[in-house]
Amino acid sequence: MTEILDSIRQIGPFFAAAWIVTIICVVLRPQRYINSFLLLWALFITLFFMTGFFPHGARVTFLFVSFLIVMFALFLAPLLLIINGIQMIRRESLCLAHVLSLGLGIVVGVGEIAAVIYVLDLAEYLDIGNTNNLFMFVIFTVFYFSFLVLSFVIYTVFMQIMPHRMNFNYVVIHGCGLRDGEHLTKLLSDRVDKAIEIYGKCKIKPYIIPSGGKGSDEKLSEAKAMKNYLVDHGIPEDHIILEDSSATTRENLINSKAIIDSREGKKKTALVSSNYHVYRCLRLARDLKFRCTGIGAHVAMYYWPSALIREFIAVFLTKRFFIWSMLGYLAFISPLVLVILSK
Repeated sequence: MTEILDSIRQIGPFFAAAWIVTIICVVLRPQRYINSFLLLWALFITLFFMTGFFPHGARVTFLFVSFLIVMFALFLAPLLLIINGIQMIRRESLCLAHVLSLGLGIVVGVGEIAAVIYVLDLAEYLDIGNTNNLFMFVIFTVFYFSFLVLSFVIYTVFMQIMPHRMNFNYVVIHGCGLRDGEHLTKLLSDRVDKAIEIYGKCKIKPYIIPSGGKGSDEKLSEAKAMKNYLVDHGIPEDHIILEDSSATTRENLINSKAIIDSREGKKKTALVSSNYHVYRCLRLARDLKFRCTGIGAHVAMYYWPSALIREFIAVFLTKRFFIWSMLGYLAFISPLVLVILSK
């Protein structure tokens, strides 16, 4: 018991501080990517904090088992991504968006194979010459970008389990394509169902804004299709405000914000989209000075990895994120470059 109390005194303040800072940042600025690093740091501190609850002799065993679990997960990840990519192609279709998890799985797998060859010094036995520098470059590169993706994935999941007070005045639903040009897809109906759930939990019933225009291959706007679904599920028409002229997520937000700004009264807003899409919506909303709370709807598990990777790429290619990520990469890879040049 004394050892546990000593551990709590030593690591407890760091544990508490890490989680307090992380939660405050997530609540106040959920769209900032640095939150993902704060979350990973808090999880890392938590691991060491937990060791204090084990007898002294068992602490090393706990850390070693934790390390083995992490290593197993890392080596299992590319295999699962490749399997998911094949599943996506079979269930959906062969296109760039549906092979992202397959591609990432192959890239991460190559990086891990390079790491094994380097650590075990197998280059000589495989008759591939003196390629240590090349292997190290591949390892560093794959590790860095895998870390960015991993932090994005963990933070996206964390955002979904954060509790929200259901006292909204408006609920905006982001549209997506219709099935057969007029019916809600499973992806879209899950978003609308989440909005209906929020509507039911609010004491003072909010206005629901289905947002989405009419595509060239659609018989009616996404907003109108969502309205029909809402009415069929008991939502009064006078609590539905259509936004039916947008074609992109950004336009969804601009037009919905304009509708809300034009109305009187309180304007606390929930932004409902698929769980993988919420983070990017909040980043766009921040740029538009649109204050809102992001709430994610359920997505089929087989669809989730590819969709999340697609969202990460969309975030990564934004100017600010791309510049900072590449600067971070150059800083991360610079020690290796210096070692190579010194030789």
